[in-house]
Amino acid sequence: MQDFFLKENQNFEPYTLQHFFIILFFIVFGIVLIKWAQKQSKKTQILTGNIFAFSISLVVIIAVGIKIYLNDFDIKEDLPLHLCSLIALIIPLLSISRKFLYYEVFFFLVLTGTFQSTITPSDYNFLNFPFIRYWLVHAGLVVYLLYATFVYKMVPTLKSVFKSFIGMQVYLAAMFLVNFLLGSNYFYTNRKPEVATMLDLMGDWPYYIFVVELIVIPYFLLMYLPFYLTKKKI
Repeated sequence: MQDFFLKENQNFEPYTLQHFFIILFFIVFGIVLIKWAQKQSKKTQILTGNIFAFSISLVVIIAVGIKIYLNDFDIKEDLPLHLCSLIALIIPLLSISRKFLYYEVFFFLVLTGTFQSTITPSDYNFLNFPFIRYWLVHAGLVVYLLYATFVYKMVPTLKSVFKSFIGMQVYLAAMFLVNFLLGSNYFYTNRKPEVATMLDLMGDWPYYIFVVELIVIPYFLLMYLPFYLTKKKI
């Protein structure tokens, strides 16, 4: 059991059938969940969304708790401060309040950064708890934001692009401070991940940080484009 929850492995191979079937699973899961929820009462929709959001958050909390319980917690690596883990922790705020501002900020961060982590995964664990945590957090957040869009009928606006960008800047500044104080590398502000990611195409440190800052608004706008072109309620 300890091996399942804690032991690392490198059994996952990106861009293989393993990777394809994991993504396919979450695509099918998301479609089925959203289609089912759209036919339910508002009360059931909200309850389902809450259960889903809290499940994503709970797996992050459990992961930290296991590390602490087994004396394997490293404050420089295991705090839930990477973007996806932090959003996973606070996504219940959106689910409970269904406040549009939370949706606006989270939507573009998740549909760009978190979604990118499913295409170029940075964790190669397979069929253990770290594997479940990684994919439920990353793919689960994408599904949840689409759930909020198609079930709660929240739709981003052009202003949402810039609100999300401001939210990212606040987070980035906070991680620079945290990393300075702890000697950590949350949000990869001090160095790139050890595995291959899109950051490898953006130069060495610190240049990749500036490249991300330059392309993030165009990237957000690309995600917004389908909503601009349709200009219809979901």
